[in-house]
Amino acid sequence: MTTMTTHTRPGDDESTEPSWHLQRAMLATPEYYPAMNNLSAGHLFNATLRATAPDPLEYVTVTNRSLEDIGALGLWNMHWEAAQYRRYLFDEDELPGWMSKLADQGERNICFIPRTTTRYYELAPLFHLLSKDTLLRHGLPVMTQGVWPLLAPLGDVDSVLPLDAQDRLAKAWAHTIWRHLMPGSRMLGFTRDDPIRLLAHNLDYWIPPVTEVLQARLRQLPHSSAYEPLDEPAVLMDGSTLEGARLVRPRMGSYLWQGEQEAAQATQEVIDAADGTGNLRGILDAVRSHRIQDDFSNHWTYAKEDFERKLHRKRSKVKVTFVELKDGPPVHSPETEVIGDIVCNDFLALLDPQDRRIVVLLSSGVTKLTDVAATLGYANHSPVSKRLAKIRKLAERHLA
Repeated sequence: MTTMTTHTRPGDDESTEPSWHLQRAMLATPEYYPAMNNLSAGHLFNATLRATAPDPLEYVTVTNRSLEDIGALGLWNMHWEAAQYRRYLFDEDELPGWMSKLADQGERNICFIPRTTTRYYELAPLFHLLSKDTLLRHGLPVMTQGVWPLLAPLGDVDSVLPLDAQDRLAKAWAHTIWRHLMPGSRMLGFTRDDPIRLLAHNLDYWIPPVTEVLQARLRQLPHSSAYEPLDEPAVLMDGSTLEGARLVRPRMGSYLWQGEQEAAQATQEVIDAADGTGNLRGILDAVRSHRIQDDFSNHWTYAKEDFERKLHRKRSKVKVTFVELKDGPPVHSPETEVIGDIVCNDFLALLDPQDRRIVVLLSSGVTKLTDVAATLGYANHSPVSKRLAKIRKLAERHLA
């Protein structure tokens, strides 16, 4: 006899929903939690299709379905490896009407999930990458292990989650991945509308890469050993061959990750997969190279220190060079500075925007310091060098 206990939903009165939504204490240790499991289609089918070039997976949420509908949903999802060709595995009378209509739209890689207020089933792959401590710190319950793809919902999952579960999950997920996005800099050091901070909290952005990781790990599992090996062309009822798919044995089920260490590795794989699904590295590089002061809060971070150092370097380190313009005479203006016989024209008028060099005209076409000194009547080039140094300082102050 199993004893059922009740719990209180955060922010609500006591609920009568049984506690089997929540993970048992003995399985909520860092060794076993978090966890994501897969149940093999080999328990019900001796063969399935494998798409040689699977399309990206689409999640379609469904509401208010009967037990028969939920059963068909589970059978459909179980053939995850068939991807856009899974509709060929079912006869018309095997699918509910609403599912047949979607299947008849063509070859689409669809996974059906129940629609809930908290979007739990849509976001479950991210939820089950978070440690127990992270969940509790953000006011989320420690749910029982995840299963992907979903085969059957477990009652009213909204009853065990807070009403703002999605916001809490966004904060928990951002807290978990932030060190991968901005190593060495705390999230507190950036304003709430900082682009990378917004990206970290955007759960919809992270669903495609976590789905890629789930499927990549599933493809590493061996095929079922309960039957003879099978890998042959997929022949349809009319005798034609289904191009792009092979008839194979279902893969065995297994944990895709179990425990904090494996979940951390899977999280790193999600970060890496986001390069392909969402151009993550390109976004990060673009944001970092176009930082402005308003991106940072009043808290110190390495990123803020680097930004200010680079800003100061750009403002203070101006390279001043002296070149000869042979094709034109010196141009005098009210802004011209005359130092001895050396003419230094308006710096801004002669500023090269590409390499930030200031062009200074000499009164004659002579560029060697010794020749300039002889022309000016100096015994050596020392006075000329001092005057040129003074011009450089004037140029630096002018630009600043």
